[in-house]
Amino acid sequence: MVVEVKNNDFSNIIFERKSVRLYNEGIKISHEEMLEMIQKATTAPSSVNMQPWRFVIVESPEEKQKLKPLIRFNTPQNDTSSAMILIFGDMECYEYGEEIYNQAVKEKKMSAEVRDQQLGAIIPYYKNLSKQEMNDVVKIDSSLFAMQFMLVARSHGYDTCTIGGFEADQLAEAFGLDKNRYVPVTILSIGKSMDDGYQSVRLKADTLTTFK
Repeated sequence: MVVEVKNNDFSNIIFERKSVRLYNEGIKISHEEMLEMIQKATTAPSSVNMQPWRFVIVESPEEKQKLKPLIRFNTPQNDTSSAMILIFGDMECYEYGEEIYNQAVKEKKMSAEVRDQQLGAIIPYYKNLSKQEMNDVVKIDSSLFAMQFMLVARSHGYDTCTIGGFEADQLAEAFGLDKNRYVPVTILSIGKSMDDGYQSVRLKADTLTTFK
């Protein structure tokens, strides 16, 4: 299933994106369209292409009820959205390294020799990273996915809100994941907005930037 893009206006997608708290509760997103949006968003960059992002889509009333006490003051999004997307970083993402690089060879995007050289260096390097170092890698990479997904969702006609206020120490286990392997990064709500979204301001670029 390929869903026709509803918005291909770059400026609108980027500059009119707002964080939405209240959604049309009657809107459901098919699994096919959700997977299509996720697939598009996985074109986001990741360190050595290890793609450490993992997802749990919370959409049923029962599972949303399970999530509700874990998201503090973000319950309006949970109650009204089409779905809540839990984004985790996989601390053992290198286990997919061979599969990823084999596919690159199969698609003639990489030679077998380059694959062997890179995997021979990357896998031991990742395995030797400290827990904090690996945590930083998967969170940065998964955050790049999250931003890309929000923009892809807008192109499909949906609105989103990124949520950082949740019980990070409980989220993985609550949804059947190994909390030592899967690090919660953020939660995205998605659906059709029922309001104008959250209005905000930004600091000026020259306040934030130093040229050397």
